[in-house]
Amino acid sequence: MKPWARTTWLWFKRVAPWALAALVLTLVVRQARTVDWPAVWQALQQMPPGRLAAAAGLALLSHGLYASFDLIGRRLTGHRLSTLRTLGTAAISYAFNLNAGSLVGGFALRLRLYTRWGLSASTVAQIIAHSMATNWLGYLWVGGAVLLWAPPRLTDGWALPDPALRTIGLAMVLVALAYPVLCRFVRPRRLAWRGQSLTLASAPLAVWQLVAGGASWLLIGATVWSLFGGRIDYPTVLGALLLAALAGVLTHVPAGLGVLEAVFVATLGARLPVAEVLATVLAYRAVYYLLPLALALPAYALSEAAARRHRPGADRAPAQH
Repeated sequence: MKPWARTTWLWFKRVAPWALAALVLTLVVRQARTVDWPAVWQALQQMPPGRLAAAAGLALLSHGLYASFDLIGRRLTGHRLSTLRTLGTAAISYAFNLNAGSLVGGFALRLRLYTRWGLSASTVAQIIAHSMATNWLGYLWVGGAVLLWAPPRLTDGWALPDPALRTIGLAMVLVALAYPVLCRFVRPRRLAWRGQSLTLASAPLAVWQLVAGGASWLLIGATVWSLFGGRIDYPTVLGALLLAALAGVLTHVPAGLGVLEAVFVATLGARLPVAEVLATVLAYRAVYYLLPLALALPAYALSEAAARRHRPGADRAPAQH
């Protein structure tokens, strides 16, 4: 790469995330100033309890599926923690991750919990890497499919041309599908970068990562869609969710606070009154973010107490490939 091109690329990488964050936060502030909050509260109070209960069930199922991603790391690293303890650690970390950000829940808390049970930091790093890969592989193929067949539209009509969206969507699906091919043909099945190495999954396990990761996003979409009570079709709700998730990651706002609401209003505000959209998103926050956190807090306290009584043993066994 030529020096001027390298300089331009480095400048773009530094500026682009901040520009996007400024754009999204401006949208958040602009929408917050125009919202009829009493109407939002009234719409939230009128939401049927059965609908909330169904959404809560889907949310907990989604959390359980996400926690199972750590079992992939368990298989590939060969650590000796039980399945139940692995699932519990992952579930607690995911709840904190959603509410406090990835650095707290996805990394720091996971590292603390796993190392308290005797695992090494390098083993935990591999578990986290495989979990993240599973999650984003699922995002790639689900998001790509949405762009191919039902791309999200903003309320002011802004969107990339359909051919461009389909091209991006196809590229996302192809990148996701390339992963099991890579796992099948790369020998040895190990990636090395800056002195660190990562064991790749077998091809069948890689396919399972695609399936589980995609199913997780589809379940999250079903949670939000159920709260809308069928008033908006599922692909449209799923597209808004995927766009909101990406915006939340790029802006680094903990729990996507305000960003999630702004994106849903921008994409669905033309389909339903803004107050109803916001009430639904707030209900989604309650069942998907706050309810699991309420369960994770005492579980974390119990885990800390149990870990103090635990004598760590060897944390690794021969990896199963």
